[in-house]
Amino acid sequence: MTTIYIDSLDTIHEAAREFISQMGDATVFAFYGKMGAGKTTFIKAICEELGVEDVINSPTFSIINEYRSGTGELIYHFDCYRINKIEEAYDMGSEDYFYSGALCFIEWPEKIDEILPYDCINVIIEEEEDGKRRITLNPRN
Repeated sequence: MTTIYIDSLDTIHEAAREFISQMGDATVFAFYGKMGAGKTTFIKAICEELGVEDVINSPTFSIINEYRSGTGELIYHFDCYRINKIEEAYDMGSEDYFYSGALCFIEWPEKIDEILPYDCINVIIEEEEDGKRRITLNPRN
């Protein structure tokens, strides 16, 4: 288990670099947190640190956004908030993405928890009383 803190938006890129240094060989990351916890904002910072030059935003309506890192690596950003049935995740081919070897950052993974890979990393984002964010990385296995 690893814990990273974001003291303010001014330090989010520092936290993103720390997150990247802790990723290891993992490719699928499930971001858990309440609405407004900062999941999209943190994923955006991670993607920027990975060299993504495209506009990075939440795929709220498209469910999946695809980016390329500065080295050409594929990155998939999922927002599963609007998924109502697990069959919807199957229909969009989510498992193909998860096992592709590309980076997958998943918001609202609790909607599709049963199909996440066993080696997925849970990323829990919690807002503390002083407004800081605590990010905990926990392997599922």
